[in-house]
Amino acid sequence: MTNSKYKLTKKDFNQVNRRNLFTFQLGWNYERMQNTSYLYTVLPQLRKIYGDDTDDLKEAMKNHTQFFNTSNFFNTIITGTNLAIEEREGIESKETVAGIKVGLMGSFAAIGDSIFAALLPAIFGAIAANMAVGGNPTGIFIWIAVNIGVMYFRWRQLEFAYKEGVTLVTKMQSKLSALTDAATLLGVFMVGALIATMINIKIGYVAQIGDLAVNIQDKIDMVLPKLVPAGLVGLVYWLLGRKNMTATRAIFIVLFVSVALSALGVIAKI
Repeated sequence: MTNSKYKLTKKDFNQVNRRNLFTFQLGWNYERMQNTSYLYTVLPQLRKIYGDDTDDLKEAMKNHTQFFNTSNFFNTIITGTNLAIEEREGIESKETVAGIKVGLMGSFAAIGDSIFAALLPAIFGAIAANMAVGGNPTGIFIWIAVNIGVMYFRWRQLEFAYKEGVTLVTKMQSKLSALTDAATLLGVFMVGALIATMINIKIGYVAQIGDLAVNIQDKIDMVLPKLVPAGLVGLVYWLLGRKNMTATRAIFIVLFVSVALSALGVIAKI
């Protein structure tokens, strides 16, 4: 057991949060991902818990340099839980601490990145972009407000996780699963909405059958509006699944093909 009876304070939580918000990805590496970033985030608190330049501190630091990689938006839940355990049990908790990191980093990575790195930017980014296209500057303030809200969420969850300790995992498990399912479903709807509103491509070719001019785009719209944008998205999705295909290559393919088809009059200029 550690000889320290130190209890974390509000000042400690603020320091951990500052390091987490502004420096967490600076120590990222290909071998152990976020391990050094995690250690840097909690190092001042480990020194207070174990004592500076002690064997327990060295062992705890070594324990925290193992592989670690999770979502930036949920990592302080793991941090707060582990700090509570180490504060209470000292170096004897090192296996428990390592186990919590390994057990939670995968699920939190999926949940945090799907909601905060994909879903929210897609929704509010599209809203802001649509407002900008229409000449309305309100969208940028909505975007800023959303990001401030996300940062506030990241700031508050550390102390919450510390107070709840290990019971947080079992309490939130069902809620996190339901939230993930809801976010996935909402994401599917949002992708469909973005295809219909953000992708503008129309067939410009008009077929001549005798004296009758047939507008191909009008006939397609009669079958299913926005079928052409949906087909383009499906084509890009198929391309990205091909071997050696990258997003950059797919972008250039779409760009060159669009220019060629526009020059030939197959697609109309929007």
